[in-house]
Amino acid sequence: MWPCSCSIKAEQRKALQVETLSQVSETVASNRLIKDVLQLLVTMTAQMMNSKICSIMLLDETSGELRIAATQSLSEQYRRKPNLKIGQGISGRAVKDRRSIIVLDVSTERDYMYPDMAKKEGLCSLLSVPMMVRDKALGVINSYTSVPHVFTGEEVKLLQAIANQAAVAIEHTTLIEKSHEMQEALAVRKLMERAKGYLMRSKKLTEEEAFKLIQRQSMDFRKSMREIAEAVLLAGELDQRVEKQRG
Repeated sequence: MWPCSCSIKAEQRKALQVETLSQVSETVASNRLIKDVLQLLVTMTAQMMNSKICSIMLLDETSGELRIAATQSLSEQYRRKPNLKIGQGISGRAVKDRRSIIVLDVSTERDYMYPDMAKKEGLCSLLSVPMMVRDKALGVINSYTSVPHVFTGEEVKLLQAIANQAAVAIEHTTLIEKSHEMQEALAVRKLMERAKGYLMRSKKLTEEEAFKLIQRQSMDFRKSMREIAEAVLLAGELDQRVEKQRG
């Protein structure tokens, strides 16, 4: 007895889901830039979910807005759509409430912010899932269909799994960036201390006067404090070499 076509399709769909989740894990664990990771995630997710548009929106903690960070869509209108405040629109609500939200037809949904764009792009159903790390929402992943679609519990769980993987990648990258920023700040501080020390010895300045001199030079030449400090130290090294040659 031959297996029915629906059974074969179900097996193929399951195999694609398993393969996609495996690829997602490999992508998150890679050393790619976060923007490349997110772009790969939306591309793979769109294929797995059969999405018309799949996008990831990240939360800017300073402005409190969600902005599109990645999408596989080529639509410039979708890519350039305005940011959302937390609680605003479907994606904003998903982040605020920290729960997945399903909309059968975004063009008729009262809370959807872009009904005209949805009609123009042929968008219909939407599954919006927050990207969570330890009860903190870092953003949201959206999956749109081109026809009315009732998302199953399995589909919701799959997108939640991908959203969680994306959140882990984002947090990991953020921690690395903060570590680099701290190292950079420490390096600048050490340079400043050395530069101030040189100016205090060579120019007979107080520490405050040396700092203000570096600050003023930074403003006058439109250079960073680090660049001015490096220039001061380089000038000091050149002066020492000249003195040695004379001696």
